Amino acid sequence: MPKLVDHAARRRELAAAVWRVIARDGVAEVSIRAVAAESGWSSGALRHYFATRGELLAFACEQVTERATARIRDLDPPGPPRAQVRAVLLEVMPLDTERRIEASISFAFLALGLGDPALARVQRQQHAALYELCRSLAAQLGAGGEAVARRLHALVDGLSLQIMAGHLSPEAAVAELDAYLAELAG
Repeated sequence: MPKLVDHAARRRELAAAVWRVIARDGVAEVSIRAVAAESGWSSGALRHYFATRGELLAFACEQVTERATARIRDLDPPGPPRAQVRAVLLEVMPLDTERRIEASISFAFLALGLGDPALARVQRQQHAALYELCRSLAAQLGAGGEAVARRLHALVDGLSLQIMAGHLSPEAAVAELDAYLAELAG
């Protein structure tokens, strides 16, 4: 009888290997060969799921959005709307190792997407998902409107970039987020 293979599980396994390579060596070192070695697979077997480095990275980027969405879905923050919004936004900022890896993948896609339409599409989807989240959160605060959603999105992106570049500590970035949320509350 033929062996049943869970292809989705295999793709997630390979994505986990991509994340380990990124955590250890950085996004620039992700290659079919490096991920194959990390996962214990042959390059040929890996190429059955991802034909190119771009496909592998695109899947890893899609996983960033899925993981953040799952964390947010599992949240049940108590308190007033401002505390709830804060809890959600903290889930998309690079405040720990896992989220720093996610951010490194997301930011790498900004550059990689300039020369690759498929990668650009994934990056646009991720950008749109974060914007929609910010729009929903702004409405939850009673500060709805496109301008507030854009500012909230820009703030989270900017604070994340500052953390990743080492210009702000995670604690200082959280303090900036808190200050902005307090301003919105009036």
